[in-house]
Amino acid sequence: MSTSMIEPGNRLAGRYRLEKRIKDSGGSTLWKAVDEILARAVAVRTFDPEFPRIAEVVTSARSASRLTDPRLTQVFDADDSGESAYVVSEWVVGETLEGMLAKAPLEPGRAATLLYEASEAMAAAHAAGLSHLCLAPGDLVWTTGGTVKLLGIATDAVLRDRTSADPAAEDVRGLGRLLYAALTAHWPGGPDAPGASTVLPAAPATDGVPHPPRQVQAGISHAVDAIVCRCLGIEQGAPGGEPIATPAELTKALRGVPRTPLPLFAGLGSTQPPPRRPAAKPAPPPHHTHQPNRADHGHRAAPPPPPRRPPSPDATAQIPQRAARHDAAQPTRPARHAPSGHRAPGDPAARKPANRALMGIAAAALTVIVGVGAWALTSGGDDTNGDPNGGVTDPAQQTNSAAPSPSALRPQGIEAAEKPIGNHPDATIRKNKETLIDGSPSGGWETQTYADTGFGRLTEGLGVTLDMGKPVNVASVKVACPVSGGTLQVKVGDSASPEAMKPIGQQPCNKGELTFTANPAATGQYVLAWFTELPGTLKGRLGEVTVYGN
Repeated sequence: MSTSMIEPGNRLAGRYRLEKRIKDSGGSTLWKAVDEILARAVAVRTFDPEFPRIAEVVTSARSASRLTDPRLTQVFDADDSGESAYVVSEWVVGETLEGMLAKAPLEPGRAATLLYEASEAMAAAHAAGLSHLCLAPGDLVWTTGGTVKLLGIATDAVLRDRTSADPAAEDVRGLGRLLYAALTAHWPGGPDAPGASTVLPAAPATDGVPHPPRQVQAGISHAVDAIVCRCLGIEQGAPGGEPIATPAELTKALRGVPRTPLPLFAGLGSTQPPPRRPAAKPAPPPHHTHQPNRADHGHRAAPPPPPRRPPSPDATAQIPQRAARHDAAQPTRPARHAPSGHRAPGDPAARKPANRALMGIAAAALTVIVGVGAWALTSGGDDTNGDPNGGVTDPAQQTNSAAPSPSALRPQGIEAAEKPIGNHPDATIRKNKETLIDGSPSGGWETQTYADTGFGRLTEGLGVTLDMGKPVNVASVKVACPVSGGTLQVKVGDSASPEAMKPIGQQPCNKGELTFTANPAATGQYVLAWFTELPGTLKGRLGEVTVYGN
């Protein structure tokens, strides 16, 4: 069956129903499809029988299926033994880097975080002997589930017939181009480089060498600028700096620069970025002039608001009268019922008496407050009715009133948690559990897929248990939950056993951050966050878990 004969509605291997043709390219077609056995969306690539590298693509896909890093696209199936060869992989939903940059560059801290995740994932692929070789802005995705995804590991190079004598260096250049683009919204690759078809404007260059990012966009630190230049061989960026040779080296370099946590959902747009920096002198020839950012088209920045007037000393007093406080904050607001014959409320001459009156009220209130405070300080606690605690019923209240506000507590360890029914443990939940306490919301923890939302009656719950190292007072727990539906429960206790813990709350996941507040505060060494019911996808997923307490 040729690619041209395959139509929506066709089934491959009796289970993959093709739904929508996404893209045709060079003898292969990418489809959105449904795996009817597991009831999930998948991506399916089919091939024209004349495509010369079918066997190579299928072989590379089978190699990629052994990768375990959740930031690399999962390959589920690949076969060329039947009438129609195909590769089935994860259907990724989110926003590509190219889409993120449609309006403006990313904030440098977020750009560094995004490429840190990507370089770490690429390093995992290289450790398994696989590479990409043709990274483009469309291959880096921030998913709706709050994770980074790199598309096309191993397979894209074969599809595009790209090879390299030094795959590690080639992928470092690719990652460096992505970081350059994230910082400037310009693409530094030439016409023959991967990503040449991107809609991003070309980076300004002299003699074919891109200008350093700091010359294109203001607000980029010297450290991040140097990393990009070391990846792309731009000498101006890091005098004396050694080139970055492998994705692992790039990960190490990005680990040492300030990074901003990524938002939970796709869409990294932030406040208006700093203005682009003009090219450094000497200026390049006219044909290399800096091309305008696409965000400039119809997105003129609004002028900054006028500076606020500092409050008068009287306004800082805690005046009990709500009306006086409101009028003092808005002296120019017109009165609802202006007496006839008086000046308009907006008239400066009319405002002065009112301001004097308000200042008089504030001064009187301040005098009363100071007087009461002075009396309390000098009375020596006479009104205690003989209580040796100075009128405080519970001496502990004095300590509690001075207790620090809850802050994020650092766990000492994390383990998978489950309550299996019979001998059917879930091996998947033991992977990537450390990503839930690494400070990044894009955790890669997940369960295996079950037959129903009740875990197929194989367990009563699946999740993770955080070991705080010692008993702590837990005020609240925040859990990033990148799925919708199901029920997530949080428990606290002195034992890691779920049965011995006390629940502090449960709620359905909403593809966002859930907050579980302990009321009253719970005490224990262990904190459990687990699914007691799966979402409709029949798979549980979690992001960062943060415990707040004293």
